[in-house]
Amino acid sequence: MHAADRLSRAERLLTDVMADPRGALAAADELVAERRDDEAAPVALRVRALALRAVGDLTSALDTLRGAVALAVELGAARRAAEARMSLVVLLAEVGSLEGALAEADAAAQHLDGIDASRLEAQRGLVLQRAGRSTEALEAYARALPAIRAAGDVVWEARMLGNRGALFAYHGRFDEARADLERSITLARRHGLFMQLQGSLQNLGFAAMRAGDLPRALQLYDESSTIRDRFGLASAGEELDRADALLLAGLSEEAVAAAREALTDILARGFSVDVPEARLMLARALLVAGDAEGARRHATEAWQEFDEQGRKPWSRLAQVMEVRSRWEAGERTRELMESARAAGDAAVESGWHVAATEARLVAGRVGLALGRLDEADETLAQVAARRDKGAATIRVNGWHAEAFRRHMRGDREGTFEALREGLNALSEDIAAYGATDLRASAATRGTELARLGVQLCAEDGSAEGVLEWSESWRAGALRQRPVRPPSDEELAADLAALRRVVGEIHDLGLADQDTEELFAERERLERAVRDRSRHARGSYAAPPPFDLHELTAALGERALVEYLRDGDDLLAVSLVDGEARLHRLGHYVDTTRELESLRFALNRLARGTGSPILLETAADTRRYAADVLEALLLEPLREQVGDRELVVVPTGMLHALPWAVLPSCAHRPVTVAPSARVWLSAATAAPPPDSPAQVLLAAGPRLEHAADEVHALHSGYPSARVLLGRDATADAVLQGMDGADVAHVVAHGRFRLDNPLFSCLELADGPLTVYDLEGLGRAPRRLVLSACDSALADVRAGDELMGLASAVLALGTQTLVAATCLVDDEGTRKLMEFFHERLCAGDSPARALADATSATGVDGFVCFGLG
Repeated sequence: MHAADRLSRAERLLTDVMADPRGALAAADELVAERRDDEAAPVALRVRALALRAVGDLTSALDTLRGAVALAVELGAARRAAEARMSLVVLLAEVGSLEGALAEADAAAQHLDGIDASRLEAQRGLVLQRAGRSTEALEAYARALPAIRAAGDVVWEARMLGNRGALFAYHGRFDEARADLERSITLARRHGLFMQLQGSLQNLGFAAMRAGDLPRALQLYDESSTIRDRFGLASAGEELDRADALLLAGLSEEAVAAAREALTDILARGFSVDVPEARLMLARALLVAGDAEGARRHATEAWQEFDEQGRKPWSRLAQVMEVRSRWEAGERTRELMESARAAGDAAVESGWHVAATEARLVAGRVGLALGRLDEADETLAQVAARRDKGAATIRVNGWHAEAFRRHMRGDREGTFEALREGLNALSEDIAAYGATDLRASAATRGTELARLGVQLCAEDGSAEGVLEWSESWRAGALRQRPVRPPSDEELAADLAALRRVVGEIHDLGLADQDTEELFAERERLERAVRDRSRHARGSYAAPPPFDLHELTAALGERALVEYLRDGDDLLAVSLVDGEARLHRLGHYVDTTRELESLRFALNRLARGTGSPILLETAADTRRYAADVLEALLLEPLREQVGDRELVVVPTGMLHALPWAVLPSCAHRPVTVAPSARVWLSAATAAPPPDSPAQVLLAAGPRLEHAADEVHALHSGYPSARVLLGRDATADAVLQGMDGADVAHVVAHGRFRLDNPLFSCLELADGPLTVYDLEGLGRAPRRLVLSACDSALADVRAGDELMGLASAVLALGTQTLVAATCLVDDEGTRKLMEFFHERLCAGDSPARALADATSATGVDGFVCFGLG
C-alpha cells in the first residue's frame, strides 16, 4: 500500500475505533505489521492504544501510546507526536497521574493549532474534571467547543458533551446535563459512534439518577449495558453508577455486590484513578448494609488515595463518609463532632451540598449525645436551613435536623410536624418507583424519622401516638398497586421462557443429566425480568391521614393488636372499642428464638418423616414454643382483648407465625395484615358486584391430593372454572384469577429468600411468580393458596414485605388464606374442604379457617387481610 493510502487508512481508523474498537485494533495491527517507517505507523499505534483502552487493557494502551510518541519523534513527525500525547493525556489521568497528564497536555500544545488545539483543550477539561477542578474544566470546555462545532467535528463534539454533561450532573445542573448528553447521544447514534453512545447513555443515566428519576436511570444503564456487551467494552464505570442507583433505592446488598465487582475489575485493569471512587462507593453501600466498620475502612483508604492523586474535592467526599461510618459504629466523641463539622464545611467549599448536610447532621447528633446543646443547635441549624430546597436527601436531612432542634426547645408538636414533612419529602422522591422491590427497599430511608416519632410517643406513654407513627411508614409499598413496566410483551416473553427453562431443569434433573447451562440461562432470564420490571414508573398520591376513628368503626367488636420494635424491645398497641393501650412485651429476640423452634417443629411434623421419638419430640417442641409465644405476645394483652376476634399486625419475623398455633387463638378468628391501613383498605373496599361469582379451582402438578381436593371443592362451586393436569398452565390460571370472586389454587409453593419476587406456585408449564401476578388486571377478591410456604415474605425495614402473599394484597385481594410453613398434603385437603364448606355457608373467612383448623388439627394456614 502506498504511504499516502496508508496514512489515509490510519486516520479513518481514528473514527472507526469509536464504533468498533476490536475491528479497529485488528486493522491497526495490520498497518503496523506492514511497516513502521512512515507517518502512518505512529497514527496506527495511536489507534491501537485507543482500542486497547476501550476494551479495558490500560497498561498495554499506555505502552503503545508511549511507543507512538517515540516513533513519531524518531520520524520527525512532531504533529503526530503531539496527537499521540493528546491521547496520552486521558490515559495518564485514568491511571491517576493527573499532574503527568497536564504536563503532557502542555507539551502537546506546543505543536498543535487550529482544531487540534481545541481538541487538546477538551482533553485538558476532562483531566481537570477528574481532578475535581470543576470551574477550570468548564472553562476549558467552553474554549474548545466553538471551534469543534465550527469544524463539524462530530466525534469530538459528542465526546466533549458526554464528559461535560456528567460534570453538570455532579453539580446538580440537570437541565444543562440533559441538553449536553442528549446532543451527544444524537450525534453518536447518527454517526455510528457506539463506544461514545454507550458512555453518554451511561452518563445520562447518572444524571437521571442524580435528579431522582431512578426508573429512567436504570433503563438507560440497561441500554448502555447492551452496547457494552455487544462490543466487549470495559464495564467498571457503569457498575459503579449502577451501584449508586441501587443504593438510592435501598438495595444495599446488590449495591455492595456491584461495587465490589467494579473495584476488583478496576484494580485488575489498572484504572488507578477510578480505584478511590470505587472504594468510596463500596463504603457507602456497606454503610447502608449495616457494616459500619467495613465502610470506615474503605472510606479511609479512599481518602488517602484521593489525597495521593491530588484530588482534594473528592478527598472531602471520602472524609464525610469516614465520619458517617464512625457515627454508625457508635462513636460519640468530641473529636468526631469536630471532624464531622470540619468535613461539612469542606464539602460546602467543593460544592458537595448533600455530603455537607450528611456530615453536619452527624456533628449535630453527636453534640446532642454529648450534651453540648448550643454547638449542636448551631450545626443543626445549618442543615435545617436547606429543608425547603434542593435534592430530596438535602430536604429530608433538613427536616430531620429541624426535628431535633424543635425537640431541644420542647416543641413537641413542632417536632412531629418536622418529622412528617421529612417523610412527605421522601414519599414524593420515591413515588416515581413503580417496581415492588424498589418501593419496598427505598422505604429504608424513612425508617429513622418514623422510629423517632414512635420513640417520642412511647416516652410520653401515648398509645395512640405510637400507633399513628408506627402506621406512618409501615408497609407503605403495599398501599400502592405495583406498576407494570411499559414493555409488557418483552417481560411476558421472558417469563414464558423462564417457565420453559425451569421445566427443562426439572426434567433433565430427574434424568440425571447436566443442567449447568440451563441454570445459567435461568439466572440470565431472572435478571432480565428483574431489570425490566424496574423501568416502570409510579406516580405520587399523598396518602390519606391515619384516621383512628375510621379504624375503630371498621373494627367493630374486633380487637386490633399491632406489634412494633423500639430498639431491642418489642411493643404492642391494642385497640379495643376505640381505646388504645401501649404494652411493653420484653425483648424481640426472645420471640424470634421461640418462633424458630416452633417453625422447625411444624415443618418436621408436616413432613412426617423421622422416628417416632423424633416426631414426639417435635410435637413437644411445638407445644412448648406455642405456650412461650402465647405468654410473650398475647398474655400481657388478655385484659384488653379478651376473647375477641383479632386483627394482628406483626413485625419482623412474627409475619411468619401461624397464629392459630397459640393456645388462645386455637378456636378464635384471627386475621393478619401488613399494617392497620392495609387492613382498613380491605375492610372498606367496595362490595363485590351483583353479577354471578366467578370462581377458579386449579391444581398444579406433582401433588398427590391436588386433583381430589379440587374435585371435592367443585360441588360447592358448581359453576367454577376447573383447571387440572396440563390445563393448569400459568396463563390459564392467571386468566381464571383475573377478576375472580374466589380463586383456589392447589400447588407446590416455593419461597425464594434470595429473590422473593421469584417466589412461585408450581403449575403445569412451570412457575407462576410474583412478576406474573403483578400483570393481573383485577386480583381475585378471595384467594386461597393451598401450598407450602406460600405466605412467607422477605421482611425489610419498615416491615415492607415481598412475597406471593404481600403481592396479591397490594394488587387488591381482600382476603388471602395461605401457609407460613410446610403443610401436610392429605390434612390440607380435609382442612380446605371444611373451610370452603363453612365459607359457602356464610361464615367469614377468618371464622371458617379457625373452625377448619380446629376440626382437622392442621397447622400452618393463616387468614390475611379482611377476615
